[in-house]
Amino acid sequence: MILYKNKNFPIKLNEKIDYKDIDLLRKFITDQGKIISRRSNGLTAKQQKKLTKSIKRARILALLPFINKD
Repeated sequence: MILYKNKNFPIKLNEKIDYKDIDLLRKFITDQGKIISRRSNGLTAKQQKKLTKSIKRARILALLPFINKD
């Protein structure tokens, strides 16, 4: 018998990841400004790719900082 771990996904499978949703994107960035890996945050590969593109797009548009200088 194979037992699978029940994961709580931070984002629903059908939920849209948008670069303008800064509050959602900040959940997936460390204090240093790094993007949290897929293993750590529990997203699927497709969601992680969309999240990464959204974070990078928000950084280019100056909605998110590249580096936190705190």
